[in-house]
Amino acid sequence: MKCLLLAGGFGTRMYPLTVDRAKPLLKFRGKPLLTHIVDKIPPGVDIFVSTNKKFEADFRSWQQTVKRPVEICVEDALSEDRKMGAMHSIDYWIKQKAITEDLMVVGGDNYFEFDMSEYVNAFNGRDTLVAVYDINDREMASHFGVVQLAGERIVKIEEKPARPESTVVATACYIIPSRVLPVCASYCAGHKRDNLGNFISYLVHNDKVAGFLFSDLWFDFGSRPEAVSP
Repeated sequence: MKCLLLAGGFGTRMYPLTVDRAKPLLKFRGKPLLTHIVDKIPPGVDIFVSTNKKFEADFRSWQQTVKRPVEICVEDALSEDRKMGAMHSIDYWIKQKAITEDLMVVGGDNYFEFDMSEYVNAFNGRDTLVAVYDINDREMASHFGVVQLAGERIVKIEEKPARPESTVVATACYIIPSRVLPVCASYCAGHKRDNLGNFISYLVHNDKVAGFLFSDLWFDFGSRPEAVSP
């Protein structure tokens, strides 16, 4: 298994805090958000970090502080209007790095405390697996991809609905099985290149997607800007 950490955004929702600092490199509990994620990824999983040209130097400096090998992958973008978008970035690096194994994809601005080894062990090798969390608040849920589960299977996912049908939301943590990687390419060929949640919704309608429901602390730092520091 490989792991791709998505850190190619420009953090515009959190300006001015992120004008000169990538959101995944903001600190929480004494270390960058991205370091918390790297520390949780099981041994033996190769890690790639996708970022942009604007913050390349900062990520290369950060790379020297982590305790395991991490490869920095740099998109040729210096501003928000030039970035690839999440799905295009995933497809691009799958091709550039010739990834044929199962691929874990994690958003670099998430904080979570569940055991990543348990998550990997829950993956059956066939079906895309999404880490999902019960946020217990319908208004808050409306800011995320809202999930409906039937047992362990995701039967519906709706991006930022005005009237959520549940309070279970998809977090930016996915395992995409190797058999689904070619679907990423065909999906992106249709110019649907940005929202990863929409791709998962596409898979829900055309394939099988499972949910890994956890109850440990999680939040997206786009919705918790007060928690982090430069």
